[in-house]
Amino acid sequence: MTELETAMGMIIDVFARYAGVEGSKQSLTKGELKVLMEKELPGFLQTKRDRDAVDKLLKDLDANGDAEVDFSEFIVFV
Repeated sequence: MTELETAMGMIIDVFARYAGVEGSKQSLTKGELKVLMEKELPGFLQTKRDRDAVDKLLKDLDANGDAEVDFSEFIVFV
């Protein structure tokens, strides 16, 4: 596989690992997104202020307004 194919596979695997814990396996809830970011991007949410950014990030990524982030919305973040 090419480097890009490998990277895409890894991104898909990470999304799938966290999606569906609380709801649909096709999307991330706010809680799932927060856990994903805490575990996969630990330097991103170091302070309480940064943790509040999850709310803003979810709002910004949630293009269809369903209060969840599906894979196409998640890939925008990546």
